[in-house]
Amino acid sequence: MIARRDVRSLSREKTIVLALLIQLFVAGFSSFLVVGLTSLYDPGAVAAGEVEVAVTGDARDALLEAADERDGTDAIEYDEPSSAQIAFEQRRVDALLAANYVDAADGPGRAIAVTASIPEGSIRSTLIVVNVRRTLETLERQERFERAGSLENDPVPLPPEISASPYFGFTYTVLLPLLLFLPAFISGSVAVDTITEEMERGTLELLRVAPVSLLDIVDGKALGMTLLAPVQSLLWIVLLSGNGINVANVSVILLFVTAVAALVVTIGVVLGVATGKRRPAQLLYSVVTLVVFGAAVVLPEPPATTIAKLAVDSPTLSTYATVWATFGAAIVAYAVARKYVGSVDASAF
Repeated sequence: MIARRDVRSLSREKTIVLALLIQLFVAGFSSFLVVGLTSLYDPGAVAAGEVEVAVTGDARDALLEAADERDGTDAIEYDEPSSAQIAFEQRRVDALLAANYVDAADGPGRAIAVTASIPEGSIRSTLIVVNVRRTLETLERQERFERAGSLENDPVPLPPEISASPYFGFTYTVLLPLLLFLPAFISGSVAVDTITEEMERGTLELLRVAPVSLLDIVDGKALGMTLLAPVQSLLWIVLLSGNGINVANVSVILLFVTAVAALVVTIGVVLGVATGKRRPAQLLYSVVTLVVFGAAVVLPEPPATTIAKLAVDSPTLSTYATVWATFGAAIVAYAVARKYVGSVDASAF
């Protein structure tokens, strides 16, 4: 009864409704938004036309050869460094690369030192940096290949270049975890509000007339908020599927989301009961959840990685171990929380 009452009351919470609508918009139009958002996640994924680069220095021939192999980079040769500098300052080229031979730092022979100049203060500068970096990576590969015969020991082989879509990586490692974890965090925040508002408004005593104990009230509120998260996550998965983003292992993902929601709701109800005030409880909830899930990155498999691996149907033993460990931690945490709430004197509120 308490759980149904709290869920129905969410429609009157403007902040929560707005958050849900924003997530609905992102999930419903993900196929369009992912293109723009990927430009922030991987600027090199966005086609920006040709980038004109002035190349000068006594090692410019090697750099010109590397630039010719890269799409999107148009290298212009300058015999005099001063002429290249003037062209860069007058914005006739997008970047200036000065490649010169220098003595090797750890033995005989020469190395190539490249000084890159990139304009500041524009969005296009990020894309120029990406193109210049790729050109220098190509130069490095060429030099490694050409000088391999002069090495006494075989170098560590470079990983092969692969052609993979950045949209795939962004969708499953950023967008999907974001959409699936947000309902859990919202549930915890709502749990804080529902408990503290009952205490501040004095309606907690009315609920206890039912008669129900403080523990029964907390159980009802926690249950409603915990179950809301996987239901909302399932809706997002359906909308993503409608946009061509297929998600595998849905049942396991929902189990994981439920466990995460139970953890954050447990944090919320404990802080709500402990403080009895909405503002300090919400502040503590925000800090504690940020610390807990920020520290989760040091785990053998962070939560976002678990979601991504399940969604692309590439789970490992550590993936399933993370899911069940989180589920077990949620049960233990709520058992401890119930023991604490049961020891609290409800008449003190």
